[in-house]
Amino acid sequence: MQWMKEKHIPEVMSKACFTEYRFARLLDIEEEEGPTYSIQYSAATRDQYEKYIDLFAPALRKDITKNWGDQVIAFRTLMELVN
Repeated sequence: MQWMKEKHIPEVMSKACFTEYRFARLLDIEEEEGPTYSIQYSAATRDQYEKYIDLFAPALRKDITKNWGDQVIAFRTLMELVN
């Protein structure tokens, strides 16, 4: 959690593709292997999201793998807000 707060999230936000983020701990799940966290980033446009995916995501994913190996499971889900 500390690495995410101090390094990864600031790196992602420094790319100026997202307007905000939410970092949360998931509740009501088995924590046999430790706590589970979720990060939700908000982009103003789909183009901003795709810019992040194309230009920045590969290097940041590589950094996660280098630091944490198979201790981390990461996946992306694209969502659209509906009001």
